[in-house]
Formats: sequence, C-alpha cells, structure tokens
Amino acid sequence: MAFAIAADYHTPSLSLDFSGYSSMGSVTSTALACAAALSTHPQAVDALREAAAAALASLEGPPDLAFIFLSPQHAQDADRVASEGCQSLGTQNILGCTGEAIVGTGREVEEEPALSLWLARWPGVRLTPLHLELERTPEGGVLEGWPDELAGDWPAGSFLLALGEPFSFPVDFLLERMNEDRPGVPVVGGMASGAAQPGDSRLILGPHTYAEGAVGLHVAGPVRLRTVVSQGCRPIGRPFIVTKAERNVILELGGKPALVQLREIFDTLPTSEQRLVQRALHVGRVVSEYQERFEQGDFLVRNVVGIDAGSGAIAIGDYIRTGQTVQFHIRDHEAADAELKQMLAAARQESVAPPVGGLLFTCNGRGRRMFREPDHDAAAIARAFGPLPLAGFFAQGELGPVGRHNFIHGFTASLALFESEA
Repeated sequence: MAFAIAADYHTPSLSLDFSGYSSMGSVTSTALACAAALSTHPQAVDALREAAAAALASLEGPPDLAFIFLSPQHAQDADRVASEGCQSLGTQNILGCTGEAIVGTGREVEEEPALSLWLARWPGVRLTPLHLELERTPEGGVLEGWPDELAGDWPAGSFLLALGEPFSFPVDFLLERMNEDRPGVPVVGGMASGAAQPGDSRLILGPHTYAEGAVGLHVAGPVRLRTVVSQGCRPIGRPFIVTKAERNVILELGGKPALVQLREIFDTLPTSEQRLVQRALHVGRVVSEYQERFEQGDFLVRNVVGIDAGSGAIAIGDYIRTGQTVQFHIRDHEAADAELKQMLAAARQESVAPPVGGLLFTCNGRGRRMFREPDHDAAAIARAFGPLPLAGFFAQGELGPVGRHNFIHGFTASLALFESEA
C-alpha cells in the first residue's frame, strides 16, 4: 500500500502563516513542488508503480528529479526499478540506493520490504548528475567522473547530494576535496547500507545501476538548502584546549593527562551519566574556534576508540591537533531525541519560507536500535514541519555539514530541507 504527500510553494504578496506547513496555494509555473510516496509491496516493480501513481497524482505535474530508496529485499530488482522509473516518471534525473531501512513521510520501515519515492518539480533549477569512482595513480587517488559542466566555478548557493557504496568509495576523500576545492558548498547524503559484502549494494543514477563508487546530483538555481545535522550527543563537563596530541591520540588537555581531566568530570556526574561515560563516551571537536562560547551543534563528535590508563591518553576516531578545543560528550536515546527536537525547532524558526520537501539520511544505529518507539526521526520531522514530503534511508555513514565543512558521521540524522528562494 502506498501513501503520498505533496507540498508546493510560491512567493505570495502577503505574510506567511507558519502554523500548518501544508500546501501554500495553487501551483504556478514558477512554483517549487515536492511529493513523496512509500510502498511496502513485496515486489519491487509493483512497489515502484504503486508509489509512482500516488506521488505523481500528488505532484500534479511531471517531476524534474526523483529519489528512489530500496530495502535490501528489492536489491536484485534495482535494474528494473531504475529503467522503469525513468520511463514512468519521465525524467533521467533519478538518484537512489539500497538501505537497511527505508524512510517515508512520518514513517520508518525496518526489516521489511519497502520502496520510498521522492519527486521534485523545480523550475529554473540546473541539475547535473554524476557517477564518481576512485582511480588509483602513482601520485595517489583521483576521483573520476566529474562532468565537464562542473569544471568551472560553481554558482553561489549550489550544493551536492551524494550517495555512496561503503565498501568501494572513499567518501572521506571526496569530502576533503570538496572542503578544500569548493569551500562552503554543502554535501548531504549517505552511504548505502544493508549489504553483507562488497557488490551487494546498489546505486541508481538515471536508468543505470552501480555496485561501486558514488552517485550524485549537483543542484544550482532558485532552491535553498537548509541542513539539520543531529549527532545525538550532549556535552558533559567543560571545553578543554588540547595541549598535546599525536595523530588521533589526545595526550593532554589543559596541561594534564586527558584521562585525569575525564576522571575529574566523571566524579561530578550522576550515576546514570557515569554509566553512559563507561559505554558511550565521545569527544566533540569544535569546528569553528572563532566563538566566545561553544554550544551543542558547534562540535564534530567522534567515538572514543581507546584509553591508555598508564599514560592517561585517549584515542578518538579522528585526527586531532594541539590547540584545538574539545569537550567530552555522551550519547543515548534521550540525548538524541532532545537534540533532534531542538535542532528541528531552530530550523523551523530560522526558515524564511516553509520547506517544500526533505530527504533524511539517518544512521542504521538509530531507529528501533536506539529509540524505544518506532519511526522516531521521521515522526519528529513530521511534528516539526507537518506532512512534509519526505524520503530517505538508514545509512552506513551520513554526510552533512557542521559549520562550513562537510563530514561523514555516525549515529547521526542528516536532514536536507528544500526551500524556495525569497
């Protein structure tokens, strides 16, 4: 059974009413519009047809682009889904992949067959699809597949939506190159999930499917991207300056062994938070040092991967440098729930216009593995923005910016919200 939702937005002459976040009036030739539908039909092609019929009826016009997310049960039919999707939707601008669990509007389908379809009609928006692969050379790795249209300067406000295959594609390398070569350009997306071995995942780009590399879509024109990157942690203690470090090992914080500083914080915590330190300890690194105060959302959070009781050193899953500011963090379902709600409320308050649609890339460690209730992230988005056309999947690594830099995350909900430019 498929369920569809649609929203459109065009700039009215009167002030906006933010109370409902539903349809903002009749569709015009300059309107941005999105629609989404999710099907749990056990047959992939039938699921596509069901979702397409519902989403196209809601969109009330042909789409300019589409996203299709498939559960692992549908992976073997990805070729047919891609080919028929282009024919039935009338566009070659289709991006998609397989995911361990599939997201729709207000819903997350785990451990069952599902297909989520997301459509957008974006007049005046330039869309450039791409398929990237790593080419190894004597000088190092090179990402092959950049279209000639993207060789020059990218327009202000443009962004990249990307989906990768986790076994074959070095997404860290892509993000590093983007941060250096295209500073300030957001990259949002996720790594395919649900595969037991290399070759089992599928990426969709137009009528084609791939088992390696990454697929993406560069977007430029009258559509604004707003990101919400909720890392699911809360800080404890106070920030410290790293006074001695080697590669990914923090040796000293504030002139003392890192473990000594952690123990001093630990002794001040309630028992419940002490338990979280013992099993879910993280370190947040401040992304931008040019602030007087650091708050939740200012940190790039990384796992603690080891502690040396003898030296007092703490190893984390990232490189660290002397002089950087860090703070210890803990993660649990309560912290993840509170942070996501807080960040969604801030995004709604900051929005000039209601979003017309959204794509959610949430960690495969979230869902019912983290939260007590089903549909947690998708339901939180629906409560914040109403029946927003939404699609996505549970990823094996989520892409999204913190500050003006792009990173790959874990246990994170990375949400792309699309708004009309004022």
